[in-house]
Amino acid sequence: MDETKRCSFCAEEIRAEAIRCPHCRSRLTKFEIASWHRGHDDARVAGVASAVAHALSLPVGAVRLGFVLLSFVHLIGLMAYGALWLIVPPRAGEGSVLEAWLARASTLARKLASGCSRDGASTRP
Repeated sequence: MDETKRCSFCAEEIRAEAIRCPHCRSRLTKFEIASWHRGHDDARVAGVASAVAHALSLPVGAVRLGFVLLSFVHLIGLMAYGALWLIVPPRAGEGSVLEAWLARASTLARKLASGCSRDGASTRP
Protein backbone atom coordinates (compact mmCIF):
# COMPACT_ATOMS: atom_id res chain seq x y z
CA MET A 1 0.00 0.00 0.00
CA ASP A 2 1.26 3.50 -0.89
CA GLU A 3 2.10 5.82 1.96
CA THR A 4 -0.16 8.83 2.26
CA LYS A 5 -0.20 12.18 3.98
CA ARG A 6 -2.70 14.98 4.40
CA CYS A 7 -2.64 18.08 2.23
CA SER A 8 -1.82 21.07 4.42
CA PHE A 9 -4.31 23.22 2.49
CA CYS A 10 -7.45 21.08 2.05
CA ALA A 11 -6.73 18.19 4.51
CA GLU A 12 -7.46 15.50 1.88
CA GLU A 13 -5.46 12.24 1.82
CA ILE A 14 -2.81 12.27 -0.91
CA ARG A 15 0.25 10.21 -1.86
CA ALA A 16 3.33 10.98 0.21
CA GLU A 17 5.47 11.84 -2.84
CA ALA A 18 2.91 14.24 -4.36
CA ILE A 19 4.17 17.64 -5.49
CA ARG A 20 0.70 19.11 -6.04
CA CYS A 21 -2.54 18.18 -4.31
CA PRO A 22 -4.89 16.59 -6.85
CA HIS A 23 -7.90 17.98 -4.98
CA CYS A 24 -7.07 21.66 -4.47
CA ARG A 25 -4.05 21.90 -6.87
CA SER A 26 -1.91 23.55 -4.18
CA ARG A 27 1.85 23.19 -4.48
CA LEU A 28 3.13 21.08 -1.57
CA THR A 29 6.88 21.50 -2.04
CA LYS A 30 9.10 24.57 -2.10
CA PHE A 31 10.92 25.66 -5.21
CA GLU A 32 14.47 24.36 -4.99
CA ILE A 33 17.07 26.38 -6.86
CA ALA A 34 19.09 23.17 -7.45
CA SER A 35 16.31 21.87 -9.69
CA TRP A 36 16.39 25.01 -11.84
CA HIS A 37 18.44 23.73 -14.80
CA ARG A 38 17.88 22.74 -18.43
CA GLY A 39 19.38 19.24 -18.23
CA HIS A 40 16.21 17.27 -17.40
CA ASP A 41 15.49 13.96 -19.15
CA ASP A 42 12.48 15.33 -21.05
CA ALA A 43 14.40 18.28 -22.56
CA ARG A 44 14.05 18.63 -26.34
CA VAL A 45 15.47 21.69 -28.09
CA ALA A 46 17.31 23.66 -25.40
CA GLY A 47 15.58 22.35 -22.29
CA VAL A 48 13.95 25.65 -21.34
CA ALA A 49 10.36 24.36 -21.38
CA SER A 50 11.43 21.35 -19.35
CA ALA A 51 13.14 23.56 -16.76
CA VAL A 52 10.09 25.82 -16.43
CA ALA A 53 7.77 22.81 -16.21
CA HIS A 54 9.82 21.17 -13.46
CA ALA A 55 10.16 24.41 -11.51
CA LEU A 56 6.43 25.17 -11.63
CA SER A 57 5.21 21.54 -11.46
CA LEU A 58 3.37 21.85 -14.75
CA PRO A 59 3.16 19.44 -17.68
CA VAL A 60 6.02 19.96 -20.14
CA GLY A 61 3.64 19.88 -23.10
CA ALA A 62 1.56 22.70 -21.63
CA VAL A 63 4.66 24.86 -21.15
CA ARG A 64 5.79 24.18 -24.73
CA LEU A 65 2.34 25.08 -26.00
CA GLY A 66 2.46 28.26 -23.92
CA PHE A 67 5.75 29.30 -25.54
CA VAL A 68 4.31 28.63 -29.01
CA LEU A 69 1.11 30.57 -28.32
CA LEU A 70 3.03 33.48 -26.80
CA SER A 71 5.19 33.58 -29.93
CA PHE A 72 2.15 34.78 -31.86
CA VAL A 73 1.85 37.78 -29.51
CA HIS A 74 4.66 40.11 -30.60
CA LEU A 75 7.13 37.19 -30.38
CA ILE A 76 6.98 37.26 -26.57
CA GLY A 77 7.34 33.47 -26.45
CA LEU A 78 10.57 33.52 -28.46
CA MET A 79 12.00 36.38 -26.44
CA ALA A 80 11.12 34.68 -23.14
CA TYR A 81 12.55 31.37 -24.40
CA GLY A 82 15.80 33.08 -25.44
CA ALA A 83 16.10 35.00 -22.18
CA LEU A 84 15.52 31.85 -20.13
CA TRP A 85 18.08 29.98 -22.27
CA LEU A 86 20.62 32.63 -21.28
CA ILE A 87 19.68 32.67 -17.58
CA VAL A 88 18.90 29.03 -16.69
CA PRO A 89 22.03 26.85 -16.31
CA PRO A 90 22.41 23.85 -18.63
CA ARG A 91 23.01 21.40 -15.77
CA ALA A 92 22.61 21.46 -12.01
CA GLY A 93 25.49 23.17 -10.26
CA GLU A 94 26.83 24.90 -13.37
CA GLY A 95 26.71 28.55 -14.33
CA SER A 96 24.38 29.92 -16.98
CA VAL A 97 25.36 30.90 -20.51
CA LEU A 98 24.98 34.55 -19.55
CA GLU A 99 27.35 34.12 -16.59
CA ALA A 100 29.94 32.53 -18.88
CA TRP A 101 29.63 35.36 -21.42
CA LEU A 102 29.93 38.02 -18.70
CA ALA A 103 33.00 36.30 -17.26
CA ARG A 104 34.65 36.24 -20.71
CA ALA A 105 33.78 39.90 -21.28
CA SER A 106 35.20 40.84 -17.88
CA THR A 107 38.42 38.94 -18.59
CA LEU A 108 38.75 40.58 -21.99
CA ALA A 109 38.11 44.03 -20.52
CA ARG A 110 40.81 43.46 -17.87
CA LYS A 111 43.28 42.32 -20.54
CA LEU A 112 42.53 45.35 -22.67
CA ALA A 113 42.81 47.70 -19.70
CA SER A 114 46.11 46.20 -18.57
CA GLY A 115 47.43 46.27 -22.16
CA CYS A 116 46.66 49.98 -22.53
CA SER A 117 48.29 50.85 -19.21
CA ARG A 118 51.47 48.93 -20.05
CA ASP A 119 51.86 50.65 -23.41
CA GLY A 120 51.71 54.01 -21.73
CA ALA A 121 48.67 55.00 -23.73
CA SER A 122 46.47 57.50 -22.02
CA THR A 123 42.71 57.11 -21.98
CA ARG A 124 42.25 60.89 -21.79
CA PRO A 125 42.19 63.00 -24.98
